[in-house]
Amino acid sequence: MRSTYIAKEGEVERKWWVVDATGQSLGRLASEVAAILRGKLKPEFTPHLDTGDFVIVVNADKIVLTGKKLQQKMYNRHSGYPGGFRATSYDVLMKTKPEFVIEKAVKGMLPHNRLGRAQGKKIKVYVGDVHPHAAQLPEVWTMRG
Repeated sequence: MRSTYIAKEGEVERKWWVVDATGQSLGRLASEVAAILRGKLKPEFTPHLDTGDFVIVVNADKIVLTGKKLQQKMYNRHSGYPGGFRATSYDVLMKTKPEFVIEKAVKGMLPHNRLGRAQGKKIKVYVGDVHPHAAQLPEVWTMRG
């Protein structure tokens, strides 16, 4: 009799990966990083457990948005007070907070529950090449597509 393998919380082995965002399309990079964070690329993937790895994204300022997204795509927020709506174009966001752009894209591709919030805490995004996670001995991730 065969049975499906289900990972246990203590059995999960987490690795650290470095992804270089230079010249990558935002959506393609975000979907790949989300799959790593969820653990979908591991044979022991279990949907209801956090089996994913840690991801360090470097060179966040060198990501590419195709078409007219830089001018037309907007980030909207609201303070909750009357007149508190604010809209910021991705052109402005890329100049001020490029880390936020990648984090928002990746977290939007994770489950919208407690599990997704836990998985979203395992992404670290940096503007330049330098990151403070050398002690974790991260391996370089090559994009699949």
